[in-house]
Amino acid sequence: MSKNKKKVEAITSMDVDFAQWYTDIVKKAELVDYASVKGCMILRPYGYAIWENIQKDLDRRFKETGHENVYMPMFIPESLLQKEKDHVEGFAPEVAWVTHFGEEKLTERLCVRPTSETLFCEHYAKVVQSYNDLPKLYNQWCSVVRCEKTTRPFLRTTEFLWQEGHTIHATAEEAQEETIRMLNIYADFCEDVLAIPVVKGQKTEKEKFAGAEATYTIESLMHDGKALQSGTSHYFGDNFAKAFNIQYTDKNGKLQYVYETSWGMTTRLIGAVIMVHGDDNGLVLPPKIAPIQLVIVPVAQHKEGVLDKAEELKNRLKGLVRLKLDSSDKTPGWKFAEYEMKGVPVRLEIGPKDIENNQCVLARRDTGEKIIVSLDAVEEVVVKLLETIQKDMLERARGNRDNKTYTVTSLEEFASTVENKPGFVKAMWCGERQCEDIIKEMTGATSRCIPFEQEQITDTCVCCGKLAKHMVYWGKAY
Repeated sequence: MSKNKKKVEAITSMDVDFAQWYTDIVKKAELVDYASVKGCMILRPYGYAIWENIQKDLDRRFKETGHENVYMPMFIPESLLQKEKDHVEGFAPEVAWVTHFGEEKLTERLCVRPTSETLFCEHYAKVVQSYNDLPKLYNQWCSVVRCEKTTRPFLRTTEFLWQEGHTIHATAEEAQEETIRMLNIYADFCEDVLAIPVVKGQKTEKEKFAGAEATYTIESLMHDGKALQSGTSHYFGDNFAKAFNIQYTDKNGKLQYVYETSWGMTTRLIGAVIMVHGDDNGLVLPPKIAPIQLVIVPVAQHKEGVLDKAEELKNRLKGLVRLKLDSSDKTPGWKFAEYEMKGVPVRLEIGPKDIENNQCVLARRDTGEKIIVSLDAVEEVVVKLLETIQKDMLERARGNRDNKTYTVTSLEEFASTVENKPGFVKAMWCGERQCEDIIKEMTGATSRCIPFEQEQITDTCVCCGKLAKHMVYWGKAY
């Protein structure tokens, strides 16, 4: 049996065991390794390169909208965390505490940041005096720690990388506009760059962020029909401002409280890419985040002229795409399987017969289609092909999501759908927490969001039969 065959068979089929399929990919595509601390992961170069491409694009979008990067400490004094009651209660079960420095016991425990609202608030209270100091549009790239009971690489880990935006504004209207603006940036990024379609909406009171007045979310659907919260944006009103006394003098000389937002995306996005686009041969990466967009594989490279032509193509394409020429002594079949596993969007094959015919072969990772291309047109064709792949991946993902989105009108139909047809379930809701709890207890599904684009499926709540207030997306989630 060839190495190529073994490498492909090493992945568990997603239809047999989706969770094991996912674990196989993150390991065999060399994205992560497990650390000695439970729930922590080592981001290997290829996995980190994907994160860097995500980070680069998001960072550009943030700066284009006036945001500046800052960095806050990783430790939060317990007294600081306690200043916002709802916030600390929401995070209490997940917090990691530092009690000693060396042999010396600390007089006050230090929290290892699970999020940084309190640190930003303490800073804002010191640096804001007048309306001229507003708004403050800050973002931080860092890691946070949350003590998770059940962990899985990228999706839920004890420590993870993310960005957290924190802004303050003179008026509630400005802060609310910022909250929605950042949610739209997240949605555009997911669709334009990750080729993942999302549903935009507001979280219910039960599901909103601790300490927020309103939480907005983008929800995506994985291949197995489970939902993934892919980014959130929170409007805090003046709750934190009052707790931390963040005030400014307005144009009339009166003291006013600021209005605050925060918003974040994490390395969980890499998990989303795996579960939305991957297949039984490994990763399938959207070209815009692929560390290697094109790999050149010489065929019969021991024959005269083959490596020279491959090197020539590399030099011609360099600067147009992120590429790699693999001239190692591994067999072409082994290389094909390796780069399929890693999700490289396009493979360029060049051998003696191709050179003779002034052509090369381009293989698409997403569809497996092979295209014979004249060497005279290779630059133009490769660039256009990557654009086509990016677009096609989004359309396929959108089709999968739409095919797994169901509309129900009764609780019995709801339960049957969740049990037999994994996906998003659209149903009407009265707005009462009790019905939300009953649905979760009965079906295991949670409210994912109240979508901005509302539909009137029926007039009554799917659970209690009372007058409905909202159409809600429900589903089981990671």
